[in-house]
Amino acid sequence: MSGLQRWIGLPVAAVVLVVGVVGVQLVNGGGTYEPLKPADPCVERTVTSRAAGIDALTERLVLLGVNNAACTLGVSREALTLELAQSGGQSSGQSGARSDARIDALRQGLLTAVDQMKADGSLPRASDLVDEALDSADLNGLLERAIRALPDSLIDSALKTDDVLQRAIDDLDLRELLGNVDDQDDLQQQVEVAVTQAVKDSLAARLRDLLP
Repeated sequence: MSGLQRWIGLPVAAVVLVVGVVGVQLVNGGGTYEPLKPADPCVERTVTSRAAGIDALTERLVLLGVNNAACTLGVSREALTLELAQSGGQSSGQSGARSDARIDALRQGLLTAVDQMKADGSLPRASDLVDEALDSADLNGLLERAIRALPDSLIDSALKTDDVLQRAIDDLDLRELLGNVDDQDDLQQQVEVAVTQAVKDSLAARLRDLLP
């Protein structure tokens, strides 16, 4: 074969190779393009966390709660978080009214998430959360030592984790919280931080009530 024939044959071989690859893709369904659809929030999903303690508890709680709210509203999780981040701080007008519905759905979604976690047995005992709650509680030393001395059995018989979580969610000012969210990526983190602190405050308050 002459040099000219070899030179012409190279691009021809390349074209044949490309056509062959494209053909394989077409056979395997690569000829159609469909954008990825958002996950259906109404489909039960497994939610895990790499965190520990109360942080892990509230991370899973928020993920499930937002999913539940999106399912109730008939929108995708992504669409809900975007709207909450954009309109959460509005308090009047049509957008504010829509935001009210979404905030109510979010609160109910979080409460439903508590029931889901209780049902699947993933809620820790209240006694497992005491040390972490007390570490961030503003208590005098004598009171803190007295609470830490309480037997786990007493704490767990008097305090139920689901009740502590529900009280924390009921007391949470979601409108004020969402009004301070700057963007969609910040939404979940802010809600998690707020719920975590609310849980710690609720648990510490209930523990104080156990002392004579």
